[in-house]
Amino acid sequence: MTGGAEPSRTPDHRAAAGLQILPVTGLGEFGPGSDLAAEIIAAAPWIVDDDVLVVTSKVFSKTEGRMVAAPTDPEERDAFRRRLIDDETVRVVARRNRTLITANRNGLVQAAAGVDGSNVRTDQIALLPLDPDASAARLRARLADEFGLRVAVIVTDTMGRAWRTGQTDVAIGASGIAVSHGYDGVVDPYGNTLQVTDIAVADELAAAADLVKGKLDGVPVAVVRGMTPVDDGTGARDLVRDLDDDMFRLGVEEAVALGRRQALLTRRSIRRFAEREVAEESMRAAFAEALTAPAPHHTHPIRFLWIRDDDRRRRLLDAMAEAWRADLTADRKTPESTAKRIRRGQILYDAPELVIPVVTGDGMHEYPDARRNACEKTMFTVAGGAAVAGLLVALSVRDIGSCWVGSTIFAAEVVRRELDLPSHWQPLGAVAIGHPAEEAGLREPADVDSMVVEL
Repeated sequence: MTGGAEPSRTPDHRAAAGLQILPVTGLGEFGPGSDLAAEIIAAAPWIVDDDVLVVTSKVFSKTEGRMVAAPTDPEERDAFRRRLIDDETVRVVARRNRTLITANRNGLVQAAAGVDGSNVRTDQIALLPLDPDASAARLRARLADEFGLRVAVIVTDTMGRAWRTGQTDVAIGASGIAVSHGYDGVVDPYGNTLQVTDIAVADELAAAADLVKGKLDGVPVAVVRGMTPVDDGTGARDLVRDLDDDMFRLGVEEAVALGRRQALLTRRSIRRFAEREVAEESMRAAFAEALTAPAPHHTHPIRFLWIRDDDRRRRLLDAMAEAWRADLTADRKTPESTAKRIRRGQILYDAPELVIPVVTGDGMHEYPDARRNACEKTMFTVAGGAAVAGLLVALSVRDIGSCWVGSTIFAAEVVRRELDLPSHWQPLGAVAIGHPAEEAGLREPADVDSMVVEL
């Protein structure tokens, strides 16, 4: 052992003397009214205190009336099974073609809400027990009351695993055993403090027991010996991660779809930025996406002026401030009011990056009358607005904040002079860009009642 903290004396979850995993053979067919405890003891009179009984959930489906009569025609049976899946589903987690990964009322995430047509008669389909923890508790109590046995009970079902192929049995119900063993704060033999280690003991026992139960030989019950279970009042429901803490609560396609729907809501006007550089590749990617905005006549009239030279930025903003000060003085604003308004532009000095969008007018049609020329200009300006909005969203979905400021529109001549731009280029404000100083979260959608007019 290395120097440092002393290793913890907290008991390990392992079975120090080893485990035995024993199949319970000779069990008959179960149904409503079956005395499950009596039949298990008749088949396995060798069960002793501190054994862990591991029972396939389908046994409880049969004894608790969760077997549903189903059509025998394959197509009708499949359609009926899918209706049952819909009934048992609380939330669809992922969908791939006709395969559904769902969460049921107990929070279990698995294929088809646990609705199962295997290892049952062809005119039946099995639903999971309504409350597997309660099923485990009733069997455990019956074994104690009628046979004087102090055992733990685990109810299992077969599930796939994220990131890995194949299936394994897990605990969907439990009684009389601590379903997990936490090591948070425990010091290992090398002096490392464990922080997130929490062993799902009930799941490990469920998987181990499946090795002697199998799927084809009619062995739905196994006994694990050597664990010395401790009843801490937990059940398998305690192994279900709360939705708010679940980092993987959606499948890939569903997460992508949600991201698309929420993309616009990620955009907020960010006015305080962290002292952190914005990656050049992120800026360029945002530009590339924003410049896909629609424009008239198949033209490309929008340019993003990325002001990367600090001295040039300062000269431009100083000149704009002087022009704004002159306008405010002409408006007879007080010096205090003028100074306050000028200070609002400080964000353009402070932001890690500054972009000035402009509409060039390239490709704009000319007409012999002022009305249509004005319409043409408006049309190109709208295209510029679409590109600006696209830029703000393209930045926000990368966790980059931005704030659009309209000041360059009022100082177009100054901008053209300081940046040596063609006389027909029209600035469309300025965009201050940087990583937000504080996490902003999603915006709430607008109340459309007063802003959408239906005709």
